[in-house]
Amino acid sequence: MTAPVALVAGGTRASGRAIAIALGEAGYTVYVTGRSSAAGRSEMDRPETIEETTAQIKTGFPVRVDHSDPAQVAALAERIGTEQGRLDVLVNNVWGGDMFTEWGKPLWEHSVERGLRMLHQGVDTHLITSHHLLPLLIRRPGGLVVEMTDGKAVDGEYRESVYYDLVKVSVIRLAQAQAAELRPHGTTAVAVTPGWLRSERMLEKYGATEAAWRDGTARDPHFCITESPHFVGRGVAALAADPAHDRFTGQTLSSIDLAHTYDLTDTDGTRPDFPRYFTEVMQTGRPAGDDGYR
Repeated sequence: MTAPVALVAGGTRASGRAIAIALGEAGYTVYVTGRSSAAGRSEMDRPETIEETTAQIKTGFPVRVDHSDPAQVAALAERIGTEQGRLDVLVNNVWGGDMFTEWGKPLWEHSVERGLRMLHQGVDTHLITSHHLLPLLIRRPGGLVVEMTDGKAVDGEYRESVYYDLVKVSVIRLAQAQAAELRPHGTTAVAVTPGWLRSERMLEKYGATEAAWRDGTARDPHFCITESPHFVGRGVAALAADPAHDRFTGQTLSSIDLAHTYDLTDTDGTRPDFPRYFTEVMQTGRPAGDDGYR
């Protein structure tokens, strides 16, 4: 039996890497793309590479791709089609906009150039990727598109940067639009959001390591509710394996939603519920503490 095939676009680090690893563990052949590779770093200047991700996958292919370049994405789609003849899961996780975000600045003070670059990196790349890969995905029913975002509600709390807010809300709407267009082809599209993610960059910011992540609470006591990237990675892999995942099409699912649905835990055996913690603790000004939220 031919192994199912997944593309994790933006699988260099954090949730993208964890999703790629989880899909690999589930038996998928996984193509992992990104701009940071053994050949050189992207403008984010991070040390993680796509090769490091695929080294943790039994059958993984690293492909250096800039998803803002339609020609490179078209070539990727042609390669997957030629080598595999199918695509079963598309994870749109391209971002690369952190360095352009000017937090707390109103629209009229935020750099327009940096803001538009964020929109290009976080929205245009997803549109380009879906445009070229969906024809391969719909060759057979049962496919899954996962649009990775940050936050769950389109009408939720403002994210303190108009451009960042627009990117993350746009990705949710993109998942809804794809759900409508893909439904006749028996294909599911959802948006997925982690909670407070302990990415490599976030761990550095809070002076912690994954092995001793609670050290981050010294800088922010609320760091206690963070989750490893593998929490959402396991959730996406479980969703992909669910033959009835079409019941979720058009929805935005959080890592805790997926954990409850598929009885999953994080790597430490807990189940961090960031949405409930944020509402009940952080928004109300209660003292930090994850007791009862894992």
